[in-house]
Amino acid sequence: MSPYVAIAAGGQALGGVMGFKGARAAAKAQRQIDNYNIEVAKNEQILRERARRDQEANLRNQANRLVSSQVAATAASGIQMSGSPLRAMADTYYSLERDVARVQYASEIEQTQTMAQIELIGMEGRARRSASNYQAYASLLGGATTAYGTYYDIG
Repeated sequence: MSPYVAIAAGGQALGGVMGFKGARAAAKAQRQIDNYNIEVAKNEQILRERARRDQEANLRNQANRLVSSQVAATAASGIQMSGSPLRAMADTYYSLERDVARVQYASEIEQTQTMAQIELIGMEGRARRSASNYQAYASLLGGATTAYGTYYDIG
């Protein structure tokens, strides 16, 4: 057998091993990317929750200022707090609670969407890693088969 045949077969086997290692490294890198993307999505979720709390607090502060103005205006006019002024204040509170409920509902929808996004990132990542692992083994097997075929045909 010629040393060139052994070199050719060895080169093909080495190519298969290098393909294997490359695909495995790609799977590992994909895992790191997926973990990063999941962390980013979780941080976005935390920021959205903080924004919702701030928005709710702002709504409550605005409503409290409006009620204080209503009370002051009613007191300055000498009218007792009953009838229309009382109804106006009640409407302010009801409006506030309705607005807060809408903000909370929108926040819950965003939270659900973010959780779905996190799950999707994980599922897609697992699928890509699995594909890279299959590719790694296929490369290894293909390199070994090609090397054997070269050795058998030429040797």
